[in-house]
Amino acid sequence: MKKSISVSVVVTLATLFVMPMEVAAKDAMTGKEIAFDRKLGNCLSCHSIAGGSQPGNVGPPLIAMKARFPNRAVLRAQIWDPTVKNPNSLMPPFGKHKALSENQIDKVTDFIHSL
Repeated sequence: MKKSISVSVVVTLATLFVMPMEVAAKDAMTGKEIAFDRKLGNCLSCHSIAGGSQPGNVGPPLIAMKARFPNRAVLRAQIWDPTVKNPNSLMPPFGKHKALSENQIDKVTDFIHSL
């Protein structure tokens, strides 16, 4: 029984101390880092972005984004849930599915809008 208690204590401590550090580290990332990270934004899996390697071609190249999305809020809404405008979109709804935090979505939006 003591073994079970000590294991649960270790798991609890890991959750309290390690997980918040991982979340804090992810929230400290730049928009470009999030967009290029294969475990987070992963924008390169579908889009060509200047400075990115091995881009996909399922989505449009992310260039001239201020011209395409003069209103930053419209771009953010597209990143948050593209299925609102296109129910058949292949792009994941990063906000709706909580794949990215609101802070991360803001950073990615700022980065993409700057392209």
